[in-house]
Amino acid sequence: MTVSLAQLRRCSVAVDLGAARTRVYLKGSGLVVDEPSVAAVDARSGALIAVGALAQQMTGRTPDHIRVVRPIQAGMVVDIDMAQRMLRHLLGGQLRKAWRRKPMLRAAVCMPHACSTLAQRSATETLYGLGARRVELVDSLIAAAVGCGLPVEQPEATMIMLSGASTTQIAVLSLGAIVAAETVSVGGDAIDHAVVQHLRNQHELMLPSQSVRPLHLILSMPGPTIRSAEVQGRDVASGLARTVSVDTESVRHAILTPMASIVDGIGAVLRRVPPDLVADLTDRGIMLAGGSALMPGLDTMLRQATGMPVSIAEQPDVCSVRGVGAMMEGRVVPMVIDPLSA
Repeated sequence: MTVSLAQLRRCSVAVDLGAARTRVYLKGSGLVVDEPSVAAVDARSGALIAVGALAQQMTGRTPDHIRVVRPIQAGMVVDIDMAQRMLRHLLGGQLRKAWRRKPMLRAAVCMPHACSTLAQRSATETLYGLGARRVELVDSLIAAAVGCGLPVEQPEATMIMLSGASTTQIAVLSLGAIVAAETVSVGGDAIDHAVVQHLRNQHELMLPSQSVRPLHLILSMPGPTIRSAEVQGRDVASGLARTVSVDTESVRHAILTPMASIVDGIGAVLRRVPPDLVADLTDRGIMLAGGSALMPGLDTMLRQATGMPVSIAEQPDVCSVRGVGAMMEGRVVPMVIDPLSA
């Protein structure tokens, strides 16, 4: 799926269509869009009311005639027209300026590893509708590895885990290509669902969707372990607002079940990798990237389960789009191997 560096250098726009956030990188300008992949629409007239962060704040708070939609799910564009309207609104005049500078606009888009042909076509059609004349598909695992600063072009193993909202992708790379990869249908949304179900079963509390992430931040705070946290929600029986004290250790135990699937995915990848590359990983370890890389206890659990070092990338949520941007701007130089003389 990943194209050559020469083709990417002709591109002027890089897009990462994530289920949680959409990011756009303009050549020469850097990251210009980093907004939630959410749009609010008037169901009666079809008018676009809000996109991005403002539309996300409307989730669960709108009257009947306003719908909050997500045109991108599990890394796939499920509503091409709405995705185009959302991107057009987020980019605004920046897209028109780029179009004036380069009439034959080329775009690069990050795609999940081994995604279906339908997912690839929906992404390309979305960018064609914005004025692109050619769309290059880039494997998000390779893009994230480049964005993390890993030496993907060297003849040694590098392992990356890209954890998004809907899926987690795991891969071992060497010589600029993927040696083995696995996609697990567990991401940040599955972790949020596990927390919500735990509070419903143990405390009979319905937690608002926008209160799960703050609870994650409490669990991941450095320093002494916080044994309890105050959580506000709606009582299941009475429907009234109620505040309960939640044992943070029980919440950590509740999210172990979905996280176990991630550990199984790592084992599946390592079993398909040659022993020499696995030996490289014992020292280098696993690099965590993606918007859900900062889930509380994820790095500690992986370190205990695999026995390998685990590190979190700097700004893990934007590694993929920054990696494509680095390749577009020529900051990635392929390793040149001189042929052996006869």
